[in-house]
Amino acid sequence: MITIHELRRKYIEFFTSKGHVEISGKSLIPENDPTVLFTTAGMHPLVPYLLGEAHPAGRRLTDYQKCIRTGDIEEVGDEAHLTFFEMLGNWSLGGYFKDESIAFSWEFLTSPKWLALDPAKISVTVFIGDDNTPRDEVSAAAWKRMGMPDDRIAWLGADDNWWKVGPTGPCGADTEIFYWVGEGLPPEGSNKGSDPKLWMEIWNNVFMEFNRVDEKTLVKLPAQNVDTGMGLERTVCILQGKKSVYDTEAFTPIIAALEKLSSKSYGAGDHELDRSFRIVADHVRTATFILGDPKAVLPSNTGSGYVLRRIIRRAVRHGRKLGIEGSFLSIPAEGVVESYAEPYPELVENRTRIVEELRREEDKFLETLKTGEHEFEKMLPNLLRNPQKIMSGRLAFKLYDTYGFPIELTEELASEGGLKVNREEFDEAYKKHQELSRAGSEQVFKGGLADHSEISTRYHTATHLLHKALRTVLGDHVAQRGSNITTERLRFDFSHPAPMAKEELAEVERIVNEQISRDLPITMAMMSLEEARASGAIALFGEKYEPVVKVYTIGDFSKEVCGGPHVANTGSLGKFRIQKEQSSSAGVRRIYGVLE
Repeated sequence: MITIHELRRKYIEFFTSKGHVEISGKSLIPENDPTVLFTTAGMHPLVPYLLGEAHPAGRRLTDYQKCIRTGDIEEVGDEAHLTFFEMLGNWSLGGYFKDESIAFSWEFLTSPKWLALDPAKISVTVFIGDDNTPRDEVSAAAWKRMGMPDDRIAWLGADDNWWKVGPTGPCGADTEIFYWVGEGLPPEGSNKGSDPKLWMEIWNNVFMEFNRVDEKTLVKLPAQNVDTGMGLERTVCILQGKKSVYDTEAFTPIIAALEKLSSKSYGAGDHELDRSFRIVADHVRTATFILGDPKAVLPSNTGSGYVLRRIIRRAVRHGRKLGIEGSFLSIPAEGVVESYAEPYPELVENRTRIVEELRREEDKFLETLKTGEHEFEKMLPNLLRNPQKIMSGRLAFKLYDTYGFPIELTEELASEGGLKVNREEFDEAYKKHQELSRAGSEQVFKGGLADHSEISTRYHTATHLLHKALRTVLGDHVAQRGSNITTERLRFDFSHPAPMAKEELAEVERIVNEQISRDLPITMAMMSLEEARASGAIALFGEKYEPVVKVYTIGDFSKEVCGGPHVANTGSLGKFRIQKEQSSSAGVRRIYGVLE
């Protein structure tokens, strides 16, 4: 039986045998992309190259990439949904296209030498076409040449089979690959379109050949790209004949640890209990990978830190449903570190941070629960005077919104007092809250990467100037520990033991603006990592690099290993201003800056 680690190796072995170069997966924290909080797909770190940048490793690439998606977090706990997952990917940057990509996928899935999946249990979807683009007959014909019957090809619309970065930018039809998870063989005429619940998606081949200028205008890209992604956990689930991703070794050790902590059994027939086991297992794995990332974020009330906080607290809440009291997440987290030590050594390197931050956040949440319980007890006498013995959803939402107290615990306490919560009223208030939150977060995602590429590029170049200026003022111990760019500002984290003086900040700002006023040219050269370091180029601590890297030189001022892109001259940046400097974590400072 193939394991998750064996599948990861097999995939890379297959595509390197087809002339692809293995590249390193990147951080879960996007460095220069204002459109997302986390790396959401295998292609995410490669967007600059899909937009036209030359990749140092060439035109055929393959890797495995850590990813996080929380858009359907409420679905976590079913058979297939996860917040953290691994994506196996291969790319052609202006090389082969639909025919070769589909042939590669089919060979890897069905060949006895590779995965040897039953062809009779595979179906695909292709783009049916719309007012802008015709039916994808090329992909359909390629599948038929592989032996795919007509009734296993589902023609679907753009919601299913059109991939895009955002409202504008590179896009194109895709073809998705599914495997039958029903009993026996699929009946005649069955495919993703007719039996959606019985087909599990395992692979998506995206064919980017257009640039969307506006809602109705598509322009052919100068180069056609292939971007594919295979879900590691889902594919292993199928290869092992399991009904759920949670029944694979990606989760069984975590669930075993939770069974020991809770003295309860997983898979004993209690659906709600099993769901809680799965949610805790998924969320602790996700939190471990976020905290173990070289560019880790910590729990907070904004952005990616808020997502991490929500995941940890949700895990604690479902741990309580399993009967686990107190701090416990560090125990299964240690198991995650051990299980993934080989492909992700950064987890071992950051083990202490993982454990300490999980315990700290759990303790904070347990205090929150105590506060919420205290506030409920203060409300109880008035609630009991209600002859209908109903607690308003408005009050329940106040406990949630003000104190972070989960509605399920409010209902539990109410029940103990002989009360019921008006859940409809709570759900209505919660829905309004979600809509407001979503409206705020859409400011992060609005427009897609392509719309933000110019301002992102300017801020990216500014971080290089800032990095060098900080080293000049504070010393060579300064090293980048992370950065984040939005359309409004840059955030730059760096190693330094103490707050910066006003004079130091003023000098850093002066140096950056001096280099901007010099209108320095920015050049790029490709060389080996050893050559880059020998030439004096700075390489980020903890970053994974390819054997051949890009080195960007800013006049006579700065030289760094970087994937790019950058502006052509510093004079196009405008004026740089530091907004504030503060602590990020122990030994790490944070600067927010803007270009005006």
